[in-house]
Amino acid sequence: MNYLNRLIAFSFALMLIGTACSSEGEKETKTENEQAESTAKNDEPSEPVDESLAKIKLPDGFKIDYYAKNVENARSMALSPSGVLFVGTRSNDKVFAIVDKDKDGKADETITIATGLNSPNGVALKDGDLYVAEISRIIKFPKIEQNMRNKPKYEVVYDKYPSDTHHGWKYIAFGPDGKLYVPVGAPCNVCKEENPVYATITRLNADGTGMEIFAEGVRNTVGFTWHPTTKELWFTDNGRDMLGDNIPNDELNLATKKGQHFGFPYCHEGEIPDPEFGKNRDCSEFVKPVQKLGPHVAALGLKFYNGNMFPDQYKNQLFIAQHGSWNRSEPIGYRVMQLAVDGKGNASDYKTFAEGWLQDGKAWGRPVDVVVMPDGALLVSDDTNNAIYRISYNE
Repeated sequence: MNYLNRLIAFSFALMLIGTACSSEGEKETKTENEQAESTAKNDEPSEPVDESLAKIKLPDGFKIDYYAKNVENARSMALSPSGVLFVGTRSNDKVFAIVDKDKDGKADETITIATGLNSPNGVALKDGDLYVAEISRIIKFPKIEQNMRNKPKYEVVYDKYPSDTHHGWKYIAFGPDGKLYVPVGAPCNVCKEENPVYATITRLNADGTGMEIFAEGVRNTVGFTWHPTTKELWFTDNGRDMLGDNIPNDELNLATKKGQHFGFPYCHEGEIPDPEFGKNRDCSEFVKPVQKLGPHVAALGLKFYNGNMFPDQYKNQLFIAQHGSWNRSEPIGYRVMQLAVDGKGNASDYKTFAEGWLQDGKAWGRPVDVVVMPDGALLVSDDTNNAIYRISYNE
């Protein structure tokens, strides 16, 4: 009997051990499966939170959502160190400040800083002050973040730019040299004006003194930036109209020093003599574009990607907003492009990054400017859909 009891007890113990081992194995398997499902989920591109953005095509792993809606005629952007986004307008008379209070990637507040301005397209920040470019002048809102909710007053920094509205709206930014860079577009489709300030990029000190011409032969740039390593100026330039659907291309140019000439009005896209002015000069005399961006695409804002959210291959690549053609028989543009650039100024692998604002020949949105956020997300402004988008990767 004792032997039989011991045998039953031993068998029961074996069953308990087996059950325990089996349960632990099931727990481990379940955990591994959960991890695999989680990993697979993170590797898949997320759908946009807003259904209206499902039309936008992005590379695998990226998603787009609204950062801010109802930002009327949102154009150029400037981001403060604290994360306040300042936005200028062109066909509007306002300047906005957009605040994401809880830093969740979606704006909580849009503040109208100023109204009644003359096409305040350009915005730039320096030492806590907001600089705004109107058609003929640069104004400054001191200590803007402390005053932005209180109808802040501005100071006139410089008021001697031409008053022409044709290509008169301005993109502005402070360079590595601490100077404010301000373009002056040609007041025409194609012309040669006596005043040498037309078709240039100028620069001046933050207090408005020392205005000088930095680059010549620039028909109309509405976007420029500096390479994060070489600190050299890269800018887009919109080509002339009325030479047909396919010429000339918009240009991406690299200015390595003061005083360079980029061809306008004599030469377009680096190799096409102008029918009227080209006979006076040779295209070999001018700095050629680093990249042809497409005919009539209206390439505007651009930034080098210096964030850490996107995959490594995007580091220091250039993102370029294309506003889209206005008079081409088949519309083109309305997208964000990307371009690989090395430290020697060589460009390669020019391709589409985000598209879909053009549907069946009709545009429901037009990208204008791009900004890299501290978390690595890319913001894109749209003056037609009155929005700021946020493009992120695998969040």
